[in-house]
Amino acid sequence: MAAEDSHAGIIDDLVRRAGVVMLVGASNTGKTTFARRLLEAAIDHGRTTAFVDADVDQSLSGPPTCVSLKYVETRSDLDDLEHADALQFVGSITPECLVLQHVVATGTIVHRARDRADLVVIDTTGLISGVIGQSLKYHKMEMCRPDIVVGIQSGGELEPLIGMLRRFFSMDVEVLPVDVHIAPASPEDRHAHRAKLFAEAFAPPLQRWRVRPTVFAPTLPAGLDLSRLNGVLVGVMDGTDSCLGLGVLEYEDDILRVQTNTGEGMRGLRLGSLRIDLITFEVQRVRLREVMFGLD
Repeated sequence: MAAEDSHAGIIDDLVRRAGVVMLVGASNTGKTTFARRLLEAAIDHGRTTAFVDADVDQSLSGPPTCVSLKYVETRSDLDDLEHADALQFVGSITPECLVLQHVVATGTIVHRARDRADLVVIDTTGLISGVIGQSLKYHKMEMCRPDIVVGIQSGGELEPLIGMLRRFFSMDVEVLPVDVHIAPASPEDRHAHRAKLFAEAFAPPLQRWRVRPTVFAPTLPAGLDLSRLNGVLVGVMDGTDSCLGLGVLEYEDDILRVQTNTGEGMRGLRLGSLRIDLITFEVQRVRLREVMFGLD
């Protein structure tokens, strides 16, 4: 049976069963394409559906560095996936740097989605192997408690992860081959896509808000040289543990500011683990321990 035919069969079954569906697989295996097809089928069957985008690098909904929620109830919602209904800030494009933050953000969004949707579709990153990849997926299972896991693989790369999930959890697990029509994205394509998403997240007009050192999480240590924060990515928070959008810190003339287009309603800023250039949208990993305390 062709891969796309087997995908069609499981998609029909998932729509009928509803619940929380988590997609796992390496990069370039078509998880996002599968998610879109599942959402489209759910709309056709009248399901109330939510899409949780936990891919903090190659986002489909919301900006990179965030886990996003999009309610998908009509065709127009499906055509507007990039505009998320809710965000949880993680602060990195590489989940291995911030496993705890990534797991908590995904669990928080899924919990919120369950309250409104009878089918919740979770797209995840391509990190599936090694201690970090397996730990990330294990703890996401603990937090999200999906009813069904759909693994998509090109060979046997998912077998260690799938074996672990079946051993420790009771959810159903379906393993599918990669759709033969999936065109893999090159590293250059992924880089360009990420830069495009950041450019959209920082679309003009940007405002520059003066901020006090007391508004940050984690809290800034006394005596910190604030120039170390220049260029650091932040999540703009609304005071209810929800993220309004992204910002970038700027230190100039002994004044600390945040540049953002989502400053209205800002109550605090969460420090990310990246520096970002608002001209090229290139990013560089930041170790907050080193920024805060000069430690490795």
